[in-house]
Amino acid sequence: MQLVINIFLFTSILLLLSISFQLIYSTTKFFVLSLPAITTLSAYFILLLNQFIPFFPINLFLSILLATTLGVLLEKFIYSPQRAKNNNSTSILISSLGVYIILQNLISLFYGDDIKSIRMDEVKVGHQILGAYITDIQIITIAISIILFIAVLLLLQKTSLGRQIRAVSNSPELCNIYGINSNRVILWTTAIGTALAAIVGILIALDVDMTPTFGFNYFLYGVVAMIIGGVGSYRGLVFGSLLLATAQHLAAYYIDTKWMDAMAYIILVLFLIWKPLGFSGVRLRKVEI
Repeated sequence: MQLVINIFLFTSILLLLSISFQLIYSTTKFFVLSLPAITTLSAYFILLLNQFIPFFPINLFLSILLATTLGVLLEKFIYSPQRAKNNNSTSILISSLGVYIILQNLISLFYGDDIKSIRMDEVKVGHQILGAYITDIQIITIAISIILFIAVLLLLQKTSLGRQIRAVSNSPELCNIYGINSNRVILWTTAIGTALAAIVGILIALDVDMTPTFGFNYFLYGVVAMIIGGVGSYRGLVFGSLLLATAQHLAAYYIDTKWMDAMAYIILVLFLIWKPLGFSGVRLRKVEI
């Protein structure tokens, strides 16, 4: 039962990570490697704000707002100008990697590389369910992940902004011709994706504490879940996240915890060889003018 709970918890974390990454990737068409740094920063923002405002709910809101603002500013002043100059995705990818390295080193400079905590209460055993244990923050993490995932799907399917996001994901050039400002839509997806990344970063830190590199480690899993679920398929993220979480925890249980990372990349390689389109099996359309 404990194994089932751990798999379900990790699946919910992967869902938020992968959907935040996919939202931004779908419109920008490059891997935003600075996003893991913002995930980490969101938790450290709370650590910073706790020194001035001794009220956690306000600090929680402000940290998500600061992280989202940072993500939007990076898009507007670093990545968007490069796309305007028709720089290829590789150069933008390298820029985002440079931003990640800068932000991570700033965190290490001011807070060190040791483990930090933003928990306000002492560690508790948790609730017992059929011999297994689950803590309050883990229950909250599962609930928030499911709610936010469904909310994003509804946003994409039922709102005008969601239809614009799907249109820009398909062809930003055609969108500009038909009067849809693709740059504005990209800013919106960046804001939403970054906010989701900030939330999951805080949830992880509340559960297992944090280091300057924890965001990158988790986001690698999120990217793998996105790829095996099918790039561009939001419902495929559920299967990708569940498969990855199950395989990693079974490997940890039956072999060794050191195999969790290896199992993630074994699955990734197998999918890239035999099922490169992921669970969705749908080849994305490319429209050129």
